[in-house]
Parts: sequence; C-alpha cells; structure tokens
Amino acid sequence: MAKLSVRDLDVRGRRVLCRVDFNVPLDAEGKVTDNLRIRAALPTLKLLLEKGARLVLMSHLGRPKGAPEAKYSMAPVRGELEKLLGCGVAFANDCVGPEAEAMSLALQDGQVLLLENLRFHGGEEKNDAQFAARLAGLGEVYVNDAFGTAHRAHASTEGVARLLGGGAAGLLMEQELRYLHEELARPRRPFVAVLGGAKVSGKIDVLTHLMDKVDTVIVGGGMIFTFYKAMGLEIGRSLLEADRVEMAAEILERFRLRGVELLLPTDVVVASAVEAGAHTQICPVDAIPATGIGVDIGPRSVAQFQQRLGAASTVVWNGPMGVFEIPEFAHGTRAVAQAIGLATAKGAATVVGGGDSAAAVQAFGLEDAFSHISTGGGASLELLEGRVLPGVAALSEA
Repeated sequence: MAKLSVRDLDVRGRRVLCRVDFNVPLDAEGKVTDNLRIRAALPTLKLLLEKGARLVLMSHLGRPKGAPEAKYSMAPVRGELEKLLGCGVAFANDCVGPEAEAMSLALQDGQVLLLENLRFHGGEEKNDAQFAARLAGLGEVYVNDAFGTAHRAHASTEGVARLLGGGAAGLLMEQELRYLHEELARPRRPFVAVLGGAKVSGKIDVLTHLMDKVDTVIVGGGMIFTFYKAMGLEIGRSLLEADRVEMAAEILERFRLRGVELLLPTDVVVASAVEAGAHTQICPVDAIPATGIGVDIGPRSVAQFQQRLGAASTVVWNGPMGVFEIPEFAHGTRAVAQAIGLATAKGAATVVGGGDSAAAVQAFGLEDAFSHISTGGGASLELLEGRVLPGVAALSEA
C-alpha cells in the first residue's frame, strides 16, 4: 500500500494534473454551504504551489447524467477555492477540449486552473480511453488527492494515472491510507469496531473482514433488528431485511465460534413513528411492542458501549446508532461519538469512516475529537472490507 508521495515529486515548471474531491453541497443560489472537502485538499495544493507547480485541478460535483447541467457547475467552487487558497484561480468552461488545453499550457509556475465538472462527459464514469487521453493531455504529472472517489475506476482516477505512468498520492490520500489501512492492519489492542447504519447487507463484508482483526464489534443502527429477528425476537415495525435474516444468524454463529465479541444493544428507544414529536418508550430488546419502531439504542446499551470504548486502544466507527437526523433519536449516536472522543483523549487511535458517521460528528460539533475522520464514505467502507481501491492501485509505488 506504500505509494509515491506528492512530497517526493519535482514539479517546478511542470503541469500537475491533480484529482481532488470538490463534490461539495451548494444552496439554491449556487453558494457552497460546506467547504470541508475543499479545506481538506488545501495542504496538498499549497505544497504543490510552493514547489512551483502549474496546477490543473479536476473534480466532479453531484450526479449529472454525462452532459452539462448548470446546477452542477464547478464555477461556485472556484470562488470558494480562491478565498481559501488566497490567490486567483482560472476556470475552464469544459474539462477537456481546446479551451482547457490552451489554458493549461498558458499556466505559469504557482498558478491554478480549475476544470469544469468531469461528469459533464459520460466518458468519465465509463473510464473511456479517449476521454482519459484528453484529460491526460492537460498535465505532465498526476497526483490523486480524492480519496472519496478512489474506489471508482473512472477516467480521472484510473485511466489518467495509467496514461501518465502512474502518479503520486496527495497528503489527504496519504493520511486516509495511513489511518484506514496501516493503523488498522497493526492495531494497538483492545481493538473495537463500531458498526451502525440501516442495513446488514451494507456491512456484511466489513463484519466478515474485521472478524479476524478485532477484539469486539459493537453493533447499532437499524441493522440490529435483522439480528434480533434471527434470534427469534419480536421487532414490531422496526426496519427489517427479511432476505438477510439467515445471513444474520450465520454471522452470529461465526462470531460465537471464533470467540470474538459481537455486542448488540440490550435495550432500544421505540417510537410510534419515525418523526419528531412521536411518542417514545425505552424497551428491553425482548419486549419490543408489535406496533413500535426501533429508532435508537437505549441507556443501558449506551453505558455498556461506553465501557468497552473507554478501554479501547484502537477504534474504528462506521454508521450511526439510530435515526440521528431527528434530535430526539440522536442520543445514542452522540453518546457513542463522545465516548470515542474520550478514548482519543486518553491516547487511543480513533477513525471515523466517513459517510453518515462523519455527518453525525459534524452535526454534534465533535470534528476535533478523533484521530481521523475520513472524507470518503464508500471508499472507507471498501477499505474496511479489505478491497483494493482502483484509484490507489493505479498510483506509483513508493
């Protein structure tokens, strides 16, 4: 997994084609409402500019259908980037073609060009060889700092790297790989994994991969009810993946046979509806009413989870404990986040695996409480599943 680093490149006077993840939320007026992903790329961009690079930045934004859509233009990102970088940023109205080529060739040392949305062309997601070649023509050196898209074999993440003879990992990419791969490959123990979210099906591969690595797996979120069903318990109207009940039973048995602790909640918050203001009650998991819907873990479970996390030396967390978007149902997720934060303060290595977990951390104002918060939901999940990420595999070896 050791890849060539952007630190090791000689880039003075050279056009550096850099894949970044500027897929940021915009409001109705086209203003960036959360610049976290842009800020995450700044260390790499500043390093390249200090080294005299001529910087060509490419990213996607949103889900256009392979053709230009005004609401997905990168133009608003340009303004935000200029503010954060503290310098002017040129903007090409397309990511390939004569204008982009001329603008890239006109760059001087320490100047920046931002290309229009990569996904305005169908060739990006298809990893089309011709489209990749047109992108590759805009640079001489390739850097990938977009961990959030590294699990996709797209033209800008895999095709361009191949055409430019590999490439280097940006500082953000390096950090993601260090925490999500190296730290977890040789963890300090006890090693505790916290898995939440709605569906067992989305976490099966993670559970299987971590089984031989962790000391304890704590499970929360909507997927617990499929496990309870497999245990023969009443789950009321709670979320259920009926086609995964047998698989949930197999997972429980495999953990038992391996002697690895799989910790499920012992009590849950049950609501009359998944909405703010709904009537709620706390129920032991073997006493969920037939009309109730499980929406969060209960206080006894929180205390038990806090105890395990307080003793941990390595923690990885992926997925909320309940419907945290509704404040009344956010207590379990907040309590787990705070417990992991306390473990960090005591010296544990703690990693939040992007996606909903990162969104929850941000909502609770706890961004500084962890060793690392991943910028890539899908990419972090695939690394936790033990998969090779195409965007990483395409980079040059160190």
